[in-house]
Amino acid sequence: MFDFISALPKAELHVHLVGSASVDTVLELARRHPDKKVPTERDALVAFYEFTDFAHFIEVYIKVNTLVNTGADITALVEGLAADLARNAVRYAEVTVTPVTHLTTGIEPDELAEALTVGRTRARERHGVELAWVFDIAGSLGYDHGIATVEWVLRHRPNGTVAFGLGGHEVGVPRGMYREPFDMARAGGLHLVPHAGETTGPETIWSALRDLHAERIGHGTSAVADPELLAHLAGEGIPVEVCPSSNIRTKAVRSLAEHPLPKLLDAGVPVTLATDDPGMFHTDLNREYLLCHEHFGLGRSELADLARAGVRAAFCPDERKAVLLTEIDAAENGQASPGT
Repeated sequence: MFDFISALPKAELHVHLVGSASVDTVLELARRHPDKKVPTERDALVAFYEFTDFAHFIEVYIKVNTLVNTGADITALVEGLAADLARNAVRYAEVTVTPVTHLTTGIEPDELAEALTVGRTRARERHGVELAWVFDIAGSLGYDHGIATVEWVLRHRPNGTVAFGLGGHEVGVPRGMYREPFDMARAGGLHLVPHAGETTGPETIWSALRDLHAERIGHGTSAVADPELLAHLAGEGIPVEVCPSSNIRTKAVRSLAEHPLPKLLDAGVPVTLATDDPGMFHTDLNREYLLCHEHFGLGRSELADLARAGVRAAFCPDERKAVLLTEIDAAENGQASPGT
């Protein structure tokens, strides 16, 4: 099964650029910037990534973000992510970037856009991975940062920009607070993909749908507590981006035995499998697929269906989707795909 998963072509739709950084990459950045108080030794950094709860995870994430101070740092992160994705047979990924947090560390607006463009080109040319960008608001920073984020996106719009999101804390950060920046993003032609229902209940998901016109839901795990919401997501074909290891590591879900992914699938909700912050959670996409086999009992065809759901939920051209779906069919049937 591991060989099958390793060869299965995939799309990843929920991965954060900073959180994707491998331990080695973060160690390199931490040693460049020892004043930022991120551990500079491997064992200490691994321990640094042991989270007590979701709030602690966000605190650590913010500290790691302070290590990213130049366009070259951004490009290095993008290239590192692309190499990791390629090792997991990921052909296409939508990568979440939080512009305001990089701009506040001193990266110039034009420099950030250029660094992402350079990194995206290298990802395609050197690793064979097509990247697209989801630019998100760090929810706890407030409304003004939300407006600043969408204004930067609409002004600079790096090549590959496809969507607008909302991440970070949910508790005390109602989704409706960001209705205006989401309306601006929608008017600018961007898709809308807020996080919701990761650490709060189904009402947050309903708000993301009604107030922000969400086309996909980041996490969305608490939807299983509301049968009406499950029926709505399934009936409207609204995908949820599920990240099992992330949910366990941040304590958003207490255990794999209690993880709602099987219930989402049983309800007919389109589920895409993702890593969220693989560098911080010591995972990769192959491991998430293997986890679904080992803990949730998904077999070869069900795993291939998860890969297909990721492709169908992606914001890439239909021609690209058709190629990826053909590759997945070939892998399921034991044939080498053109992308291997």
